Amino acid sequence: MKKKPGKSARKTATKGSRRKSSTPSTKSHVPTRGLYGWITHTELASSNPTATKAWCAKVLGWTFKPSVPMPGGGEYMLFAYSDQGGGGIRPTNPSETPGSSFTVHVADTRASFDKALREGAEAMVPPTPIMPGVTIAVVRAPGGVPVGFSGP
Repeated sequence: MKKKPGKSARKTATKGSRRKSSTPSTKSHVPTRGLYGWITHTELASSNPTATKAWCAKVLGWTFKPSVPMPGGGEYMLFAYSDQGGGGIRPTNPSETPGSSFTVHVADTRASFDKALREGAEAMVPPTPIMPGVTIAVVRAPGGVPVGFSGP
């Protein structure tokens, strides 16, 4: 019997990133039904991604997968802290403050995005396919908090 992920697995599971190329890849993804509503991807925007990566590896014990190139240059450094948890580290954009953002795993990205808007959120990134089986979207929830969605 497979053990359910612990509370820390709610933080992240590598799924992709809204910072990847807008051209869908040929990889396919199968959603993990047991994680709907969980935070499944965390993205760290760093002014020094290499230093952030080294620190996370030493202090937090995270492991890193091969990086992927980002449009316009730079690397997206994929990390994992468990079999089901991880995210990515990327360079900050010009005038962006370093920080983090999260993405929630949903059964239907378009339906979740539309519901969020009906309930008072503002659109930031409309539903966008990033690979077969994975669509992402971002809203600004009441109070100004950005919330990402990822799913089919």
